[in-house]
Amino acid sequence: MERKRGFEIAKGFENSNINLPVRSTKNSAGYDVEAAEDCIIPAFKPGQKPTLVKTGIKAYMKSDEVLILANRSSNPGKKGLILANSIGVVDSDYYGNPDNDGHIMYAFFNFKAEDVEIKKGDRIGQAIFQKYLVTDDDIAQGERTGGFGSTNK
Repeated sequence: MERKRGFEIAKGFENSNINLPVRSTKNSAGYDVEAAEDCIIPAFKPGQKPTLVKTGIKAYMKSDEVLILANRSSNPGKKGLILANSIGVVDSDYYGNPDNDGHIMYAFFNFKAEDVEIKKGDRIGQAIFQKYLVTDDDIAQGERTGGFGSTNK
């Protein structure tokens, strides 16, 4: 069977009892993603960097596809968590990169007055596979040389 798209355990998490993302219902667009380990997301202070929450997973897909990382709809209201980048974009060439093997992480800010604890196995977001289009005059030739945030470096 030809592999089209899916999730795998990222290097370094092989013995961490990571659950691969699944859809909750047959009409769900997104795959529920869990935290790979316990972590604290501190209450926001100006100038603070977002907290990267590890998932322990990576995703493979066709070259004309992207994995969109979205927040859970309940996170802002219940936990005060918002994604620092509004949505995450995981390109197909992120998979298996030499820096971090394509390990997917969610970047959160906590706008509540108190720290928020995330436990291993908590659902933190959704991942949605999509096709994308390019313009007629597209000439992109570059190749990924690193991991998280490495485009154009």
